[in-house]
Amino acid sequence: MKRILIVDDEINICTLLSKFLSKHGFKTDSTMTGAQALKMLKETPYDLILCDYRLKDTDGAQLLSDIRTLSPQTVVIIITGYSDVRIAVDMVKNGAYDYISKPLYPDEILALVHKALEHPGTATIKPAAAPAAEASAETVQPAYRPQPSGGTQNGDQYVYGESEPSRQLIRELTLVAPTDYSVIIFGETGTGKESVAHLIHDHSSRKSQPFVPIDCGALSRELAASELFGHEKGSFTGAIGTKIGAFEQAHGGTIFLDEIANLPYDVQVALLRVIQEKQIRRVGSMKEIGVDVRLIVASNENLFEAVQKGKFREDLFHRFNEFTIHIPPLRDRGDDLQSFVGAFLAQSGKELNKPEAALSPEVWECFKNYDWPGNIRELKNVIRRASLLTPAGKEISMAALPLEMKAGKMLRQPASAISTDGIAEDQTDMPNLPQLDDNDLKSVALKAEYNKIINVLKEVKYNKTKAAQLLNIDRKTLYNKLRLLNINY
Repeated sequence: MKRILIVDDEINICTLLSKFLSKHGFKTDSTMTGAQALKMLKETPYDLILCDYRLKDTDGAQLLSDIRTLSPQTVVIIITGYSDVRIAVDMVKNGAYDYISKPLYPDEILALVHKALEHPGTATIKPAAAPAAEASAETVQPAYRPQPSGGTQNGDQYVYGESEPSRQLIRELTLVAPTDYSVIIFGETGTGKESVAHLIHDHSSRKSQPFVPIDCGALSRELAASELFGHEKGSFTGAIGTKIGAFEQAHGGTIFLDEIANLPYDVQVALLRVIQEKQIRRVGSMKEIGVDVRLIVASNENLFEAVQKGKFREDLFHRFNEFTIHIPPLRDRGDDLQSFVGAFLAQSGKELNKPEAALSPEVWECFKNYDWPGNIRELKNVIRRASLLTPAGKEISMAALPLEMKAGKMLRQPASAISTDGIAEDQTDMPNLPQLDDNDLKSVALKAEYNKIINVLKEVKYNKTKAAQLLNIDRKTLYNKLRLLNINY
């Protein structure tokens, strides 16, 4: 059995690569530091080392030199970021067998490992290496993106981004998908948590089995257990027949529990037992039914904080928390905006059966400056709406954009337009607010109220429930004020 040492300063990468390569017949060890790697190499003869170029205590070049000195026969493959490709090529010249760029794809890693171990003496410069070393990093082709069979439930293809946060997301997805780990997906509303869960399912060994999504936020306390575990006829008022629950439907496949923090506490207890025993019991039944499902859960709320507040069971949290993925909001993925816009414009053109529209320069500037509180879902809906309103052959203009985007310009106005107390100096800076008389006390109060609500909405990323809590009013009152003040969020 060949021995492989994995050296990476990210524990998730070490864990997943170790598990993946172990399944394919290799004996693996891992460490997060170069110093520990050298110590382990002195004690154990490794056939191959997979080493990240950037480590906290050293870099790949120095570590490669030390490995070559200690164990010349050990094959070294460098793991590198996109921007470090030129450096990696130089390391191949200096004795590394090859390099592999992030994001990492398990099949690609496995093929390269087999090739390196079968032909260890071929650690020479490849014909393309010399010109690649002289090329700029921008000329290197990006890594291949696997195409999912269905990125979302409605069949839309998932759009991959090229920004660093997106590349990190893809890297984590491709590593965790082939495993059977439970996954927690964190992300703001509209970032595509269900799409990401579906991608994990589509690239797993369970892809031919059901993918069953459940919105826990929409489950009432009375019916949550029935929806998840099913019920028998007559088990409660209204149970006119036997119902198969989500866990039975997902048998052999994946169940996705969205907004898991909203699950009633008593149902959390039942869910914990299902995970531990891999058996469910329908409401009103004494019969145990075995289930084999992979669990993926999602939340826009920090589950650890929910545990601290007593809203979420700690033991259940740790059952889910085998691997965690954070989906970055669209405002932190600026380099991806053009890719998303292009994909959604093409989709909208096909839906409407007309030529793909283009954005006017003014609209593109608006898109780049807008905060996108609804994230990718909002972007897609904005483009679908604008494409519908724009005649064939015409550019999408500002007139086709929703009011909240035009209001967004006001929210990012220069400091000179704002007074020292944070209130807009001129009503022209508040296009949504009805005309008011500055000499009228009621009008002054409305203007102050308008500014306060806008600022709180921004603070909570336009989550109206949280905004109502901060403003110490109920949601119905907040909605009434939004209508009164013509605030379209």
